[in-house]
Amino acid sequence: MGFYTEFFSRQRSRQQARYRAALALLNAMTNADRADIGIKPADFPRIAREMSASERGDDSRRHGASRQ
Repeated sequence: MGFYTEFFSRQRSRQQARYRAALALLNAMTNADRADIGIKPADFPRIAREMSASERGDDSRRHGASRQ
């Protein structure tokens, strides 16, 4: 039973939370929005993984650091 307690009490990693948020954003798009940028629902997991992996750029811009 200790496994189940640990499984449900462990926090999600930051990258996994970003992945879930990106996937929710993609799923919320209308068909017109999807057609406008040329993506299909089958591409959503790949795109969400790419969006969640690009953490460095988002954080560095948010905190005022410049990328060179």
